[in-house]
Amino acid sequence: MSLFTGTATYYRQFRPGIPEDVAEVLDRAAPARPGGGRRLLDVGTGTGLVAEALLGRFDDIIAIDNDADMLAAAESALRPKLPAASHLSLVESTAEDFTPPSAWQAELVTICRAFHWLDQANVLNLLDRQVAPDGVVAIFGDNSFWAAGSDWKEAVRDVVKSFLGEERRAGSGTFQHHNRPYSEIMEESPFNEVEEVRVPVERTWNADSILGYLYSTSFAAPHLFGDRLKEFEVAVKGRLADFSDDDTFPEDNEFLIRLGRRGRDAG
Repeated sequence: MSLFTGTATYYRQFRPGIPEDVAEVLDRAAPARPGGGRRLLDVGTGTGLVAEALLGRFDDIIAIDNDADMLAAAESALRPKLPAASHLSLVESTAEDFTPPSAWQAELVTICRAFHWLDQANVLNLLDRQVAPDGVVAIFGDNSFWAAGSDWKEAVRDVVKSFLGEERRAGSGTFQHHNRPYSEIMEESPFNEVEEVRVPVERTWNADSILGYLYSTSFAAPHLFGDRLKEFEVAVKGRLADFSDDDTFPEDNEFLIRLGRRGRDAG
């Protein structure tokens, strides 16, 4: 069973997409090619949110994920929007097992909201052969609801804990925290010249979209609640009512983008 079993529909509908400002940072970071022809490798694509944001900026896109349901949702969403001159391949694979076509190298590799699931040092070493000499690896994401950051998100997290336990779930197991900064891990890899860019984002949620978001996660996937799912929904909506009279919940968040390029020898 995947960590995200049963979440693909919710993920596609309720996970916030990639803001245009983030897409522009990624576009500018990747080397230009005369006449176009740039390649993108999106690792842990999920339902294709990153690839979707970069359609038209890269001509040849490979998006990988180990969850077939996620890839099916990505296929349905992306294929109709694909520019006529572009090529898209959706590949069911882990980052650790993926092998690109012969001589295929990416100008940009994106890993969004997924690096914590990977064998990090191993994947970065593997990418050394999959990225063009002047290419860039971008590891980025925004803060999950588990990180709280506001009173109403903390309250929602407390409801999740009351149903599923104090430890953050990861499917049938518990989440294994990675305490080292991603930039530090990158600095020990072939992509050891690291630039950090922060892009603020503001969102407004309602109770239904909050529940949809929760159901898109590995820590609150619907199957984890068993026959208590409706009870959980009532509890979340009841708790949220303490924070809003009109079912609106503002969020201040940010994308932290780490851009890794080859530089000095890793020490």
